[in-house]
Amino acid sequence: MPHDGQPMTASPLLADLLGLTAAALPEVEAIFHDARENLRGMVTVAGKVSAQALEEHQYAAHALAWLATYTESLRQMQAWALRLDTAGQFSEMEALLLQIAYGEYLNQIHGGISMSQGEVARLQDLGLTPAHPGAAAAALMARGNTAAARTRLVALMRDNHGRATFGATGLDEELEMIRDQFRRFADDKVVPHAHEWHLKDELIPMEIIDSLAEMGVFGLTIPEEFGGFGLSKASMVVVSEELSRGYIGVGSLGTRSEIAAELILCGGTAEQKAKWLPKLASGEILPTAVFTEPNTGSDLGSLRTRARREGDDWVVNGNKTWITHAARTHVMTVLARTIDGTTDYRGLSMFLAEKTPGTDETPFVDQGLSGGEIEVLGYRGMKEYTVNFDDFRVKGENLLGGVEGQGFKQLMQTFESARIQTAARAVGVAQSALEVGMKYAEDRKQFGKSLIQFPRVAGKLAMMAVEIMVARQLTYFSAWQKDHDKRCDLEAGMAKLLGARVAWASADNALQIHGGNGFALEYQISRILCDARILNIFEGAAEIQAQVIARRLLD
Repeated sequence: MPHDGQPMTASPLLADLLGLTAAALPEVEAIFHDARENLRGMVTVAGKVSAQALEEHQYAAHALAWLATYTESLRQMQAWALRLDTAGQFSEMEALLLQIAYGEYLNQIHGGISMSQGEVARLQDLGLTPAHPGAAAAALMARGNTAAARTRLVALMRDNHGRATFGATGLDEELEMIRDQFRRFADDKVVPHAHEWHLKDELIPMEIIDSLAEMGVFGLTIPEEFGGFGLSKASMVVVSEELSRGYIGVGSLGTRSEIAAELILCGGTAEQKAKWLPKLASGEILPTAVFTEPNTGSDLGSLRTRARREGDDWVVNGNKTWITHAARTHVMTVLARTIDGTTDYRGLSMFLAEKTPGTDETPFVDQGLSGGEIEVLGYRGMKEYTVNFDDFRVKGENLLGGVEGQGFKQLMQTFESARIQTAARAVGVAQSALEVGMKYAEDRKQFGKSLIQFPRVAGKLAMMAVEIMVARQLTYFSAWQKDHDKRCDLEAGMAKLLGARVAWASADNALQIHGGNGFALEYQISRILCDARILNIFEGAAEIQAQVIARRLLD
């Protein structure tokens, strides 16, 4: 029940909303269970899930991944609402976010979930015949996401303009304090300059990186014994979200260091931890991940870059691509093949390869290292590079863990955190699109009134707010799982999958609100759109992500 005394004018559903959503949720879970068992029957051969059969039924598998993501999303929205209700914070705004989310997602589950433009996942793809929904679900489907509800939500959003998220997040006081600190930093130091950095294709100024180091961003989750703050993954999620709201490049700087640190924490020797972690935590050294190759993409197991022993050291030869922030970093986490006769992941090893920071003009200065910039649409602040290794030497002591053949396993241990981080960055980019789109809609006058007064413009803003909160809660949940030492590869994958779609939809809708001006480079929404597009590609393209989720669901 709403607690703030505001009139419940949008829908009679608000009077018993939590009861309706609670009643509808088991029905969704039952649909998912039946769909999963149907898919299992399609892809099981001789009692085991067949990789070939799973690929043959890929569309159905990915439909299941999206159905599972929607089911978990509704589950987490209900948990969020109940936490707020218990704390007396479940106001009309939060109730409308919940109502519209359930109304829309239930309709999509029964009618078709958009996996991408032109690809819709339907229950029929999973061998199910759409059934008549129960009374609670039917009520939410019929009256949950209405024009009146969307209009009322936007009215409340306008009254609360400047509120961090257009709805209570449900986080504790410490995390909200962290959010406020980094929101102010982003607004003061990042937002006024981000568009210029993008248009000029400039590296993020070192002053920004130095400020982030002083604020502890690079050591946020590194244990205190190694010079970090030892805070939760949830704290890094909030920081990444707010910095990415300012500019995705700034929000991604902390991710670089966190993933490098996690590689070392999970797979490094005691000596490697003592040497590298304090420097990563302080920002004294900046890392870059060097994994992808020109002809492998997501198929990391087939990497061709090789490292051979030469005396006590290693010599690396090969070509890498899509290496973020490669120029001015100090250490590369390089995945290379070291075991002769292998052609899959079992022959790969991870190295902490030291390098000299370069500049825009001369990105690579070390002997045996070369490469060049890849010009990109967005995500420009750290830049993307090709990196070529030609007898590049790496110290013997910098083989991660001191054991060959563990590189792929070591990398897999970081994927949960990496995908949680990407989901957080996606939420930040989506929030930026919402705020920019809403401001333009309020300021721009057409036919004698503000754009925001037109129902379809207001409707776009309302749906942005709703889906951002859904993606946010799914991301927070995956971080909570990680912080409590629970396996969360599934939840992290779902958060990344949904978050990337929400970021793109939000940016696209915000640009549409701008009309022709949105297509002009001078308007920052053009940058936000370009930045949003990468989120569906890196850290596992949406199709790869859906495949991984489906395979995990069948374990």
